[in-house]
Amino acid sequence: MNKNELGHFILRVILGFIFFIHGLSKFQGGISNTAGFFDSIGIPGFMAYAVGVIELAGGIALILGIGTKMVSVLFAFIMLGAIFTAKLPAGLLGNGQMAGYELDLILLAASIYFVLAKESSLSLGSKLTQSKPN
Repeated sequence: MNKNELGHFILRVILGFIFFIHGLSKFQGGISNTAGFFDSIGIPGFMAYAVGVIELAGGIALILGIGTKMVSVLFAFIMLGAIFTAKLPAGLLGNGQMAGYELDLILLAASIYFVLAKESSLSLGSKLTQSKPN
């Protein structure tokens, strides 16, 4: 294992954990509240359920290193949606009433990194796809 692999692993696990916690909080706080917020900013409320499930399941998958590229594509779309529908008006650092999109931007960048990066040897996905010697 080299430093790049270790850094890749740490970033993947932390990114997965952050998304998992965000998904969990959507359900713990009442997914209907999140659906109401989505409706209030012009996003169909049912999308809150989809986003919550993607964040929960995708977070676990990312932590384990399963389907990293596909999950990261979904996370990137979620972050783009969050930035352009909810956070952009507040600005990069926020406006005192609403948080800015600086966290969303780094989550987007990390997600894009995993879309572009090769699979890490420190992932369950790499272990599952290794070809067995004959």
